[in-house]
Amino acid sequence: MRTIALFTCVIVAGFSVGAFAATEMIHQQGRAFSVESISVKKGEAVTFLNDDTVPHNIMSASKGNEFNLGSQAPGTSTDVTFKEAGDVQVICAIHPRMKMMVKVTD
Repeated sequence: MRTIALFTCVIVAGFSVGAFAATEMIHQQGRAFSVESISVKKGEAVTFLNDDTVPHNIMSASKGNEFNLGSQAPGTSTDVTFKEAGDVQVICAIHPRMKMMVKVTD
């Protein structure tokens, strides 16, 4: 009986890890994004983590996948799900040199 319970826990844990693998993590540090561009599939989420010492206001500058995270304090993160295929320019409304591209595919 213990073997079955252990096996079930391993399977459930495996599914949990798989679910988190689909989310990309973008760091904000030194008033810059950790990458210049990423590709995600339609319906996938991107986590924007502010591990900088200053607030950021991450937003889309492209039609179709509009979002505005508002003031994101240091140490906080927010998930954004991209629902439409296409290229999405992501910027920080506070720091104009912070730019990146999210390519959303079908």
